[in-house]
Amino acid sequence: MTAQLTLNELAALMKSAAGLTVDPKDLANRADMSFAEFGLDSLGLLGIVGELENRHGRPMPTDAERCKTPRDFLALVNTNNDRANADKATVPTTGA
Repeated sequence: MTAQLTLNELAALMKSAAGLTVDPKDLANRADMSFAEFGLDSLGLLGIVGELENRHGRPMPTDAERCKTPRDFLALVNTNNDRANADKATVPTTGA
């Protein structure tokens, strides 16, 4: 998985974690529609969050399972990924 979660990856996660088949193009065209309108409930979204946590080896933001739309979810998760990657790139110094 890339540093940025894409609509294709989100569609694949919806399938693997929640058993819901959604065309990535449909997600792109309706990114502001609620997950409920796609047929994804809160447990399905929680499964997606859990899968992402397992893949990345770190917790997702606490608000991730409360996102209402694919656009909101991608924005939150990708912002979290950007911060985590920036933290990894920071080299600690010892005051030497």
